[in-house]
Amino acid sequence: MSGALAADARVQGGGSALVQPARVVSPLDGLTAALAGEQTLAVPGGVSEYAAVMNAATVTYSVGADPRRRVPVARGPQWSGITGVLRGPDGREVFRSPLPTAYVRWMGDPPPGVAPDGIAELVLSARLTPATGGTHELAIVGFGDFTLTAGGHTLFDGPIYRDQDESDVFRGPAERRFPVELPEGEPIDVVLTQRGGNPGFVWFAIGHAPPSPGPDALLAEAAAAAAEADVAVVVVGTTEEVESEGFDRTTLALPGHQDELVRRVAAANPRTVVVVNAGSPVLMPWADEVAAILLTWFPGQEAGAALADVLLGAKEPGGRLPTTWPRRDADALPVTPTGGALPYDEGVFLGYRADPADPLFPFGHGLGYTDWAYESLSIEDTDALVTLRNTGGRPGREVVQLYIGPSTPDPSRPRRWLAGFAAAEAEPGEAVTVRVPLPERAFQVWDGGWQKVPGTYLVEAAHSVADRRLGTELTL
Repeated sequence: MSGALAADARVQGGGSALVQPARVVSPLDGLTAALAGEQTLAVPGGVSEYAAVMNAATVTYSVGADPRRRVPVARGPQWSGITGVLRGPDGREVFRSPLPTAYVRWMGDPPPGVAPDGIAELVLSARLTPATGGTHELAIVGFGDFTLTAGGHTLFDGPIYRDQDESDVFRGPAERRFPVELPEGEPIDVVLTQRGGNPGFVWFAIGHAPPSPGPDALLAEAAAAAAEADVAVVVVGTTEEVESEGFDRTTLALPGHQDELVRRVAAANPRTVVVVNAGSPVLMPWADEVAAILLTWFPGQEAGAALADVLLGAKEPGGRLPTTWPRRDADALPVTPTGGALPYDEGVFLGYRADPADPLFPFGHGLGYTDWAYESLSIEDTDALVTLRNTGGRPGREVVQLYIGPSTPDPSRPRRWLAGFAAAEAEPGEAVTVRVPLPERAFQVWDGGWQKVPGTYLVEAAHSVADRRLGTELTL
């Protein structure tokens, strides 16, 4: 397994949506735990046919590429005793709390029983036991007046500010890095103190990066490890610096050397699975070079456990894309204003409704661990009835999508649009019928109010907008 996000996944979006979970299961931890000891993995071939894997599998990890611009927040097995403390003007402690990571953030009121004007210092402390000796980087990430000490030695004492509005701290806090020579296995206490500041609007952290041989060596290590593995799993994605609330992305490309990482690993091992940890579309110039791609979005604190279930076949990846994924930046709509204005010239012809000619993955796309045959489509009152059959070798779930559009092209409306969807579940060989309501709104346009447009419509049952299996006409 490789990729910095394999060991430190993004489990939620940034900005004001961010909360601190009590723990996070990384993809690396989840897969390692799932493959420890005796395992039972689902295999094709029958409803209840399984294969027992009696020997534990070994998961090896190499970073390969780290897309983060800032030093990661201190966390993980090298760090212990992470604690946040609030002190009053007299130096007295007024609040203490253990923390899962060396990161402090809040908006709003201070903890119960603590007056806003009774806070003079915020102290973040932890113990680092280096797993590797050499030049480590400690960092202050934040906005304010700080003192950083390591092993009792002061690394920094002074202000860290930017020429920006104070609210920008949540979109791009400043960072200061400090190289520190540390021997392997010898604990050191690290303390970051923020003085004054603005209680109720706080964001700061201790960052830590272990010694690194450099980008080229990391890529080479990942490729070498992949060549020795039965299956290579690469976790790539966006970072909070490029995808968060409050700013637009300048490109859909993955940050850092992640594309190169995928290409090198895939060249070394044809059984390469790429896990994409992002909240919106990214470019995948290597899509045709890998065996499988799995999109996890921002999966929450049980990310690694859920990912292991899907990779090992215990669960099916049953999601479908709610967006169109382009091949190149030029295929996306512009988001940069010109002369202070951003016209919405596309009207309703947005995303899949614009009928893009060559998307990487179309709206509604998604594969599972079985196959489906669509057998019949009929209209009954205001519902569409779709019968389909599981033609694969194991139980599965299919999302039946219903698209409608005018039978005779109308240049004022898209060729087709999503009218509804329903999930079907079936055993191998089993047929199932789903009922998909056709809402009245699906046949209306806005013209000073919602107005029904009479005429003949083509109703299609589909696996995705680009994979339409059955069609019938409906006249209003």
